[in-house]
Amino acid sequence: MVGTAKRISKNRSAVPATAKPRAGRGQDVRSAKAAARRDAILDAALDEFAARGFAAARLDDVAQRAGVAKGTIYLYFKDKESLFQELILSKMTPVVGSLEAAFAADLPLRLIVERAIDVFVREVYGTQRKQIIRLVISEGPRFPALAEFYYRQVLSRMIAAVRALAKRALERGEIADDTVIRFPQLIGAPAVIAIVWGGLFDRFEPLDVRAMMRAHFDRLLSAGRAAS
Repeated sequence: MVGTAKRISKNRSAVPATAKPRAGRGQDVRSAKAAARRDAILDAALDEFAARGFAAARLDDVAQRAGVAKGTIYLYFKDKESLFQELILSKMTPVVGSLEAAFAADLPLRLIVERAIDVFVREVYGTQRKQIIRLVISEGPRFPALAEFYYRQVLSRMIAAVRALAKRALERGEIADDTVIRFPQLIGAPAVIAIVWGGLFDRFEPLDVRAMMRAHFDRLLSAGRAAS
């Protein structure tokens, strides 16, 4: 009987060891499904906001686009504003990180600018991310909290990165003066022009965004090249 008891005890202790991996796999599957559902809601929200504007967009329509019940949205997002904020965080901040890395690289200014242009054209203008910028431009005056959130999460970081790059370029003699340090918005100006033009007038007169941005930076940096 003692031997039987020992065998039963060993069998019982072995059960959790085999059950745990199954529970872990199940949890991974559930987490993956939840993440996919959340991403589907975000993609549907971006499409709906782009089609109707932030003010007119309804969560019912977002849910329909995402193929979920409206109540499912509230499992992930408090309201329409928090949904838009998460769009900024999930879609825009990775691009901001890429641009920050490009601006911080220890490379000649011309090469850094070329890389930044490539990131913008490929990751923003060539994707649905450009719709977020259009929405901030068009809806920001009526929804200042959204504009402020975009400024804090995107623009303030870009301004800091551009100023640091411009200070380094000035010390190296790659630019002639502190214009870009004082007005870092000059670096982003062609991106805004491209977004606005693309949404309103591109069907009448298509814009070569990459060439336009290069022309802008050639003008902006020409004084520095002449001085060097």
